[in-house]
Amino acid sequence: MPTFSRLFSAFGRIGLLSFGGPAAQIGLMHRVLVEERGWLTEKQFLSALSFCMLLPGPEAMQLATYAGWRLRGTPGGLLAGALFVLPGALVIAALAALYAAFGTAPQTEALLLGVKATVIVIVVQALMRLWAKALSGRAAMILAGMAFAALYLFATPFPVVIAAAGLWGWVSGKAAAEESAPPPAHGALPLPRIALWGALWLLPLPLLWLAGETLLFDLGLFFAKLAVVSFGGAYAVLAWMAQEVVQIRGWLTPEQMVDALGLAETTPGPLILVTQFTGQLIGHEAGGWGLALAASLLTLWMTFLPCFLWIFAFAPHLERLLARPRLQGALSAITAAVLGVIANLSLWFALHVLFSETVTAPAPLTATLPVPSSLRPEAVFLVALAALLMLKFKRSVPLTLALTALAGWALGQLLP
Repeated sequence: MPTFSRLFSAFGRIGLLSFGGPAAQIGLMHRVLVEERGWLTEKQFLSALSFCMLLPGPEAMQLATYAGWRLRGTPGGLLAGALFVLPGALVIAALAALYAAFGTAPQTEALLLGVKATVIVIVVQALMRLWAKALSGRAAMILAGMAFAALYLFATPFPVVIAAAGLWGWVSGKAAAEESAPPPAHGALPLPRIALWGALWLLPLPLLWLAGETLLFDLGLFFAKLAVVSFGGAYAVLAWMAQEVVQIRGWLTPEQMVDALGLAETTPGPLILVTQFTGQLIGHEAGGWGLALAASLLTLWMTFLPCFLWIFAFAPHLERLLARPRLQGALSAITAAVLGVIANLSLWFALHVLFSETVTAPAPLTATLPVPSSLRPEAVFLVALAALLMLKFKRSVPLTLALTALAGWALGQLLP
């Protein structure tokens, strides 16, 4: 059993180097925890990964929390999870502050265009990886197509799409569940522990309501709902967050939302830290730096505390959960639907980067359509550059982001 100092060293290193999204972060944890340290076996690591994919929230952060919990109990889980998130959270807070102060400067916009061009390629890459994993049959393809159409054409709320897919998978897994032997029991769920962590997670909401802090209460409630339905990784929920924050509530402009996602890709830690950037920017727009700090901390709390709740409550029941065919059927269906969700995000993001003007399709459709004459040649060039660096020459995400940001700045100096 490793000491807490060795645990701090290992997960501190993971937190500082965890660039590149969930796939790269999970690979880094495998190298450190399985290959280098030997703290987990291959089977333990893969079982934990499967378990974390069943849960809402960032699977890489939850995998780190599970590993810490398995090695040193609840204190180890808290340490590992916190170290995975904190480096990126500090960077995001600094970037959001700089963006609030200088985000509209021409030089900043030129740099950000290079970053956003790279994000298009990153999201498309994630879509391609999930395509190979999730679309294993005709039903999965239909689910993905229906999810895309529901979101892009009709602006169907993301939770409705995920709930419908999960229900379909649960029902379709009925036959397999009836043929399987019942999974072994490992005791009842720890209800007091669930109640404790649930109360801690939701505690800010009644306090903010009693204090009359309407904006913070609305932010906390929104990100609490997002934490519960965020199956399939950060890309899956970002489209819903953008829809809610931009179109429904009007807290941010589409350009600010696109910039938030772009800057979140430049930091270590889970991509879902974009919620912190979004909350901090909303707070600054509404009430200056004090409200920005409060919104930033609140968003972090509402987004990440549930991860500890899920792990500490359900990790002891890992084998029993993984043995349930209906649960596996629901997860498979949600994974297929998430492909359509990410495709919707890819298109929404690309339209707002590549075109300076967009319009909404005539009712009853709600699709965002580009104005062809507003195509930005410099954005097309930067997307092509990012694709060349990442897909052909296999360059890392941080290096590609740095090079495309520099290219965007150079273009900004050359073009009127």
